[in-house]
Amino acid sequence: MSVFVRPRRVADPVVRLVVIHHAGGSAAAYHPLGRRLPDDWELLLLDLPGRGKRHTEAPLERMAELAEATADAVMPWTAGPPLALFGHSLGALVAAEAARSLEGRGPGPVWVGVSGRPAPSAFEAGSLHPALPDDQLMARLTAMGGIPARIEEVPGFRDRFLRLVRADLRALVSYRPAPGRSRLTAPLTAMSATSDPLAPLAELGAWGRETTGELRQRIFPGGHFHFLDDAFARLGAVLVEEVHHVIGSTAATRPARPRAAV
Repeated sequence: MSVFVRPRRVADPVVRLVVIHHAGGSAAAYHPLGRRLPDDWELLLLDLPGRGKRHTEAPLERMAELAEATADAVMPWTAGPPLALFGHSLGALVAAEAARSLEGRGPGPVWVGVSGRPAPSAFEAGSLHPALPDDQLMARLTAMGGIPARIEEVPGFRDRFLRLVRADLRALVSYRPAPGRSRLTAPLTAMSATSDPLAPLAELGAWGRETTGELRQRIFPGGHFHFLDDAFARLGAVLVEEVHHVIGSTAATRPARPRAAV
């Protein structure tokens, strides 16, 4: 069984974009992004263990395990068109660490985008911690947005969601970058929003320590889940611009064509 959700099948893509979701999230939350990308880009939305297509698997609580599991899942897709990785919040660190693992195995991604998360060297747990009582953790998550709709109406769903969030948060708070590890060679784009409490704008530049390639920064209006406000329109446009910047707009897209059936 594939661990990726593929909003549309593209027979001959010019870019393959892998997206890694936030803590407590799943691939399904990023499905609308497919409508914001060129027709000849293939979008692969990863479900981390414990949710979505991998709901029967136990969630992983160590960043190293998440990174290696992600690199294992992405590895078969590295052959072919240019591969780009993007992750939001928890997904940002998973994307960066998985990219590092892929570069150690062979050709890695041509670009990595990290959103809504400070660089490993600057990271602090902040207002979210796995030891918070249920009501406090739920209140802080709700204030940031991105909570599944009608979560309180389905018996047991809230408890399962919070167990999953705590597992993801344990991976974040226990994460310590290995001293002396190699830096990425892929160019990196660090993204945040003007009112995102988890990714202060002043700390975006610290992502430059993670790569020997170029670091670019992109700022959005809004909060931690700003991209939900306009159904991914701004985020989709920026992702296309950033990948075009790396591999060239001519190589990164072809004239629009009818979409293949899913």
